[in-house]
Amino acid sequence: MLPSVDEAATVSSVRRISSQRLLAGERELVIQHQGSEYHLRLTRNGKLILTK
Repeated sequence: MLPSVDEAATVSSVRRISSQRLLAGERELVIQHQGSEYHLRLTRNGKLILTK
């Protein structure tokens, strides 16, 4: 089933950023969210892992 016009507009308005830009040449990034720290890591295989 195709999304309605309203759903399609919502999907296209989601902000996107590349992982390369986010990590800026590093292999790990710490994200602070509501008093907790989350680690975004780039693996040797090029996968992303997010852990608390």
